[in-house]
Amino acid sequence: MKLYNTLTRTKEEFKPIEPGKVKMYACGPTVYNYFHLGNARPFVTFDTLCRYLEYRGYDVTFVQNFTDIDDKMIKRANEEGITVEELADRFIKEYYVDADGLNIKRHTHQPRATHSMKAIIGLIKAMEEKGYTYIIEGDGVYYDVSKKADYGKLSHYKLDELEAGGGERKASYEGKKNPGDFALWKFKKEGEPFWGSPWGEGRPGWHIECSAMIKQYLGDTIDIHGGGQDLIFPHHENEIAQSEAANGCTFCNYWVHNAFVNIDGEKMSKSLGNFFTIRDIVKKYPYNVIRFFILLGHYRSPINFSDELLAAAQTSLGRISNCVRNADFVLSGNTLSGDAEADKVLADAVAAADESFIAHMDDDINSADAITDIFNLVRQTNTSAQEGKVSADALKQARDKIVELTGVLGIVLDLEDEIPKEITDLANKRAEAKKAKDYAEADRIRDEIISKGYIVKDVPGGFKIEKAN
Repeated sequence: MKLYNTLTRTKEEFKPIEPGKVKMYACGPTVYNYFHLGNARPFVTFDTLCRYLEYRGYDVTFVQNFTDIDDKMIKRANEEGITVEELADRFIKEYYVDADGLNIKRHTHQPRATHSMKAIIGLIKAMEEKGYTYIIEGDGVYYDVSKKADYGKLSHYKLDELEAGGGERKASYEGKKNPGDFALWKFKKEGEPFWGSPWGEGRPGWHIECSAMIKQYLGDTIDIHGGGQDLIFPHHENEIAQSEAANGCTFCNYWVHNAFVNIDGEKMSKSLGNFFTIRDIVKKYPYNVIRFFILLGHYRSPINFSDELLAAAQTSLGRISNCVRNADFVLSGNTLSGDAEADKVLADAVAAADESFIAHMDDDINSADAITDIFNLVRQTNTSAQEGKVSADALKQARDKIVELTGVLGIVLDLEDEIPKEITDLANKRAEAKKAKDYAEADRIRDEIISKGYIVKDVPGGFKIEKAN
């Protein structure tokens, strides 16, 4: 299996630190609002990576955090007249509503920054003891990037190229030794939550939170760190600087970053105001369609959001669900003949889809082509079921493989029997009328079925019912 490593800018063979086990971390949401489609992409991407690693037999320890203290959290809590903790509690609960809807598995650990203060303070103290920090009076404890000889190795930025404040994104940089220096601990300000520390009351900087939680739950060196490409600098660059300075060893072996979701060529983001929350989108499209839409593109390629593309994704996903439902219907009829040649054709399609799916997913989690492999099997399964020559075992094997491979991607199929009993009874009466050669009655029942929003189609060995478009 190969992964594209942002650190080396090449695809590399994945070799975990400990054979058979994977330690993985992905940056989670800042919980001050519902998350949008751009946020959802990394959540779905790294859930899919975790699922695939487990499918391939790895024991995965997956940690994703909640950032529950930062400037945005404080600002919104103050605007609403509530505490930051109350705001975080509310939107963590709402996160799980959408994450569960998108079929994102609960992670091994999902810690909150505010519950990790001991680990955060311990990491800062370790850097202080090794000479990587300094204090700006009245401001906070800062990391001195000039002390890290390879600072910039992930983003490939050089210190002399960094603009003032590049590491902290704030308006004033007075007192910094270097433009890229960033806050590890921010001293208490009026109206802000605070915690005690050896340097005074205050709160952690953004970057230190992830480094500390990784060390606490995964150790000094991890296999995979994931996130959106906007986090490469400064966030992930600064995580490396902190963790390697404190721990004295490599922080992460594989850095994996997904590309943006764009609207009209621009990154979807709250700051630009061009975002659509998952909660808004799901009013029109089901959660499983949204996940499917995200996985239709390779994670390192930008995807464009539009109503038309989501509608197309819904139609495509419906084809997979319909294939499985149709196979179930044919299997329930006990009318399959079991021709050896027909069985071989379908069995070959199953084997080809399985092999190609794994090859594509092994090639840097290429979900887009892996979905194409599923569609190739769907086409042959539909053909074999319609011809009615395959055995029940062969058709069930194909049906189960489709469910298995979509499941690896975390895609939920719509397999509930939504055909009302009234319609099924009418279809059976129509079949009886045709058998009795009462074609006028058969046509009348067919028209009645159509008037109720369904279509009955004759297939070898019986009939199938579909909702009318």
